[in-house]
Amino acid sequence: MAETVLDQIDIAILRELQSNGRVSNIELADRVGLSESPCLRRVRRLEHEGLISGYHAHLDVSRLGRAFSVYVGVKMQCHSSEHVLPFEEWVRAHPEVATCDLISGDFDYLLHIAVADLNAYERFLTEHLLCNPAISDIRTMIALRSVKKPFGVEAHPTPLGRQSC
Repeated sequence: MAETVLDQIDIAILRELQSNGRVSNIELADRVGLSESPCLRRVRRLEHEGLISGYHAHLDVSRLGRAFSVYVGVKMQCHSSEHVLPFEEWVRAHPEVATCDLISGDFDYLLHIAVADLNAYERFLTEHLLCNPAISDIRTMIALRSVKKPFGVEAHPTPLGRQSC
């Protein structure tokens, strides 16, 4: 696959869409300094090339009863696919698990658990995490406050996959 090179206008488009995915093409074009047709062509190209994979709403987790964030390092009993694949399906089936990443280091997975409060996490821990036979060890870290929200990344005007020093 050919490298995608982003210029300053592409970066501006990505930044604006991350900030507000519902912005109209007219407003987006105005913000990035293009006329409407070239702006729309660029957005469609960025979508086609996979740089924009979807549009999402930012939810107020406190109003949804999910303001308590816990990060859980999970160590697996065994790393074979017959243990890992069912665990990953188990993760997808639990709405309390906001994100799950396969990681390197002392643990195999890092789970972000989003629940109402400490009591809700204790229930999830005792009724689900500790009962999962694929898990050999867990470590819980409670988030005290969010310093940087986990939505969005900064694009740079270099070919993807290459970083300059």
